[in-house]
Amino acid sequence: MRIRSVLLLLVLVAWSCKPTQPTTGVQQDGKYSEDLSGLRPPVVESTETAVVTPDKNKRDPKAYVEPQHTVNKQLDTVLDSIDRINLTRKFVEGYTIQVYLGMKREDALNVKKQLTISLPQLESELQYQQPNYRVKTGKYFTRLEAEKDYEQVRQYFQAAILVPDKIAIN
Repeated sequence: MRIRSVLLLLVLVAWSCKPTQPTTGVQQDGKYSEDLSGLRPPVVESTETAVVTPDKNKRDPKAYVEPQHTVNKQLDTVLDSIDRINLTRKFVEGYTIQVYLGMKREDALNVKKQLTISLPQLESELQYQQPNYRVKTGKYFTRLEAEKDYEQVRQYFQAAILVPDKIAIN
């Protein structure tokens, strides 16, 4: 019991000791101040004094300066090779809306006719891949673009689906 009271007394004495001048926090007048001078790096003074002439500071804005560390030639080579590859491509990956898939040509033609009447702004095409006929509409580069028209098509054709397709480049 006596040891506890001595420890409690030591803690109270240590806790009651305050620094004479606060380094951080609110002072008595209510203004916040903080002394960070101990954390700043020491100032290094240069022993050399640079003499700058006014002529060297001024640059001619019209004078051309050849870049020294550029990658222009290498970049042009890479871009030209990418351009040649893109010129040989005949199609890109995209999306289309498949409205009909079946074996009867007459049904496919009827669906294409109904699609043209219902949504005249969309171009539709009839494809035959043995043994099925397909009626597709729209050519979209991203799925997000295709989703907009897909919702309109679904109002008229419940069986329509969004399918990945190759889009020909003209």
